[in-house]
Amino acid sequence: MEAVNLLSIATIAFLGSFGHCVGMCGGIVLAYTGAKVDPQWNNAKQASAHLAYSFGRITTYVTLGALFGYLGSVATFSGYTVGALFLFAGIVMILTGLSIMGKVKFLTLIEHSIVKSAWYQKSFKALMSDSSLFSFYLLGMINGLLPCGFVYFFAVTAASTMSPLWGAVVMLIFGLSTVPALFSLGFFTGLMQKGRLRKTMITVASIAVILYGGFMIYDSVKFFIDPQKSLLHCCD
Repeated sequence: MEAVNLLSIATIAFLGSFGHCVGMCGGIVLAYTGAKVDPQWNNAKQASAHLAYSFGRITTYVTLGALFGYLGSVATFSGYTVGALFLFAGIVMILTGLSIMGKVKFLTLIEHSIVKSAWYQKSFKALMSDSSLFSFYLLGMINGLLPCGFVYFFAVTAASTMSPLWGAVVMLIFGLSTVPALFSLGFFTGLMQKGRLRKTMITVASIAVILYGGFMIYDSVKFFIDPQKSLLHCCD
């Protein structure tokens, strides 16, 4: 992976977290903050609880990244296949950007929730009644499994690396980049649920995702032109 790609991933994830992630996961953050975080806790303990939740999400994302990176590696047979994967990823990114912007309903169509499943409801209820730091971590892990279009976007990116290691790195960067928004939301309840900040971040993130999607499509053309090109030099 090129450094510029990793920087782009971090930028898109950071900006998108203030828009899409706060909108999608904000309710869960507000719910556990009200039910699990004792107002009598000092700032350090409250911060630790929110960070434990985020690290739980990141653990799930990294695992998914390694899995998708592996699937990408075993599914690759030629430069044409790589080009097709990059092309697919680019199209998904552009549709994601347009969806975040509110121009299409792409994310709405693919975000089928498992919140109503008996397993999730039982686990969620048990963890919400526990105030240990480990329970925050486990809550983050199971919520990291919730279907989300933005996660799908980065999962496709992880698959396009065709490497379990780099797939995990992609999702690690994604997870770390979403921490500031969701941590702040938990710490300053409701602050980012409305107002100009979220609207601005949504617009900027949408444009960034669309531009990165175009970049991926541009890379895909290189593989169609030269099927022998190495992934490590696709951005030369």
